[in-house]
Amino acid sequence: MTVYRTLPLAVLLVAAPFAASAQFGGMPGMPGTTPGGVPGFGGPPQAPPAVCQQLLAMRDETQKYGLAIQKANQRKVPVQEACRLFKSYLAAEQKFMKAIEENARTCGVPPDVLNQIKEGHAKASQIGKEVCEAAAQGPRPAAPSLSDALGTSPTLPSMTDSSSKRGGTTFDTLSGNVLSR
Repeated sequence: MTVYRTLPLAVLLVAAPFAASAQFGGMPGMPGTTPGGVPGFGGPPQAPPAVCQQLLAMRDETQKYGLAIQKANQRKVPVQEACRLFKSYLAAEQKFMKAIEENARTCGVPPDVLNQIKEGHAKASQIGKEVCEAAAQGPRPAAPSLSDALGTSPTLPSMTDSSSKRGGTTFDTLSGNVLSR
């Protein structure tokens, strides 16, 4: 599969985990939770714990890198730049997954969200590997032109031709313009 055919798939895989990670149900201090952390109506919302705020910041950072990959795909960037973007994205996503594993219970992250992110990370890692392998191979040489394949070189008419000196017209023959004699 060529790199440019895999990039749209990668963009889809990069964006999918964010739909799941946005569903941090019951996170303390988030809208729709009571002071005890139970979803519903009640007193004024509390601020989320610091670890949960860091988790949200990591999610936003990972999402920022994912959006950068999407924009790069739209601009048809070279594979070297796509590889660099994938490395940044995968590093941020790895950090985000580790933080979710450590703080899922504290921040009310459902276990299926972590599983979805892990699956997406595995797929994105595979595509990132393919993109970086293509980048390591370097740019592909241009395909040969028809004149290269035929062993000829393209030539243009010479301006030193005798008929072009006189401004050749429709009435020119091999011996010159019959009307100008």
